[in-house]
Amino acid sequence: MTSTNTPRVWKFRDHEWTFDGRARLMGIVNVTPDSFSDGGQFASTQAAIDQALRLQDEGADLLDLGGESTRPGAPAVVVEEELRRVIPVVEGLAGQLRIPLSIDTTKSEVAEAALAAGAHIINDISAFRFDPGMLDVCRRYEAGLIGMHMQGSPATMQLQPHYEDVVHEVCEFLRERQTAVEQAGITLEAVVWDPGIGFGKTAQHNLDLLSNIAALRALGRPVLIGHSRKRFLQRLIGRAVDERLFGTVGVTLAAAAQGAELIRVHDIAANRDALTAFQTVIDHRPLFELGT
Repeated sequence: MTSTNTPRVWKFRDHEWTFDGRARLMGIVNVTPDSFSDGGQFASTQAAIDQALRLQDEGADLLDLGGESTRPGAPAVVVEEELRRVIPVVEGLAGQLRIPLSIDTTKSEVAEAALAAGAHIINDISAFRFDPGMLDVCRRYEAGLIGMHMQGSPATMQLQPHYEDVVHEVCEFLRERQTAVEQAGITLEAVVWDPGIGFGKTAQHNLDLLSNIAALRALGRPVLIGHSRKRFLQRLIGRAVDERLFGTVGVTLAAAAQGAELIRVHDIAANRDALTAFQTVIDHRPLFELGT
């Protein structure tokens, strides 16, 4: 088993990232009419492109573009509609985006079209289970893979989530998916794992996972935490979805303190400033090294 202190390398297409103990930020761009917190805000191609470039300027390290809402109870979107939403944005960002682009999809046809248009990473909430062709597409394009744990499907996941030991069960699920990735001929250096905060979990399940990131990192791969604006924060701070920025930032810092390599958020600027301040203090870096 890999030490939790061993630096992780993530290889995808023409990129190779070595995580140095500092969390990197993934910005969220939803090209959907019905996402839980920003549905419809960036549903047009130009609005999505503008938002992607804005998040890049605010300090995102990579972006995650999605054309299908995965909020609890969300209806499925057909392939043709997801392609219509996503691919023009990928094409429109060509030559403008300086950072890697991830596509949030469970469909191999969408993944292949996006990778052919210039995307770098496939972020699959089913951990490559829903579409048997997904791993083959990722292998052929040497894409980065982000696989997530989810109990059930978006339509059913929050009806009655139950675990005997959520941390152990999520880790065992991801361990099994790690084996599946290797059997598909893909190097594990291409893979990042996401415990799926809010995907088939109660608030207590989410807290159990968020306080045990070391157990997830013991799998030997980078860990992504996606908690931004989610419903469990209402249980913690009593805030509506549009008032959860400070709560989101608090969890970001808690995840970073435990070694999470990637943090997926809507609000890059606030999380970037908080992480910069937090990591500067933790590292004891003299201010003159920062140019002040």
